[in-house]
Amino acid sequence: MFMNTLVAPKRMTAEELQAIPDDGIDRWLINGELREGGLTIHNYKHSRSMRRFSRILLNWLVTQPQPRGDVVDGEAGFRLRTDPATVVGTDVAYIGPDLADAHADAEGIVNGVPILVVEILSPSDEHADVAEKTETYLDCGVKLVWIVDPYFETVTVYAPDRGPVLFNASQIIDAEPHLPGFRSPVTDFFAR
Repeated sequence: MFMNTLVAPKRMTAEELQAIPDDGIDRWLINGELREGGLTIHNYKHSRSMRRFSRILLNWLVTQPQPRGDVVDGEAGFRLRTDPATVVGTDVAYIGPDLADAHADAEGIVNGVPILVVEILSPSDEHADVAEKTETYLDCGVKLVWIVDPYFETVTVYAPDRGPVLFNASQIIDAEPHLPGFRSPVTDFFAR
């Protein structure tokens, strides 16, 4: 008699992920499970939003005393944890001074957790995937996750110690205490 049994997928490590040759397919790990997507080509609104968030965060960063940390964008890779392996790409992230110093001359992914992650929604994003990624960020120790909707011009802020807070273009967003002194009109992120 033949029995149909399900076999759990093999867990992957960050080193195994990094060993895969670059073939244009986006790959990341969520709790050791390989996820794949097609070649990432961002639409104009997404790319424009990414640039604006990076610029506004960099403008804030230069006002901070040394050591400052860093702002990265463009699907910057982060190994958020090793067991189970969790490696993701972020649209925009702010990393603290210690993590920035440890990776100042490094190539490849950043081994550590950013303080802020900004994810910009695309029309193809599924709610369940965005929710899972947000939950993973918070579970791994990210202090703030901003989910940006460039179509409705909103930013939803997630933090481990409170429920989500939605900001629209008529409001001012801050990131206290994690980004000291950061305040910006939400409309600046989407200004034309």
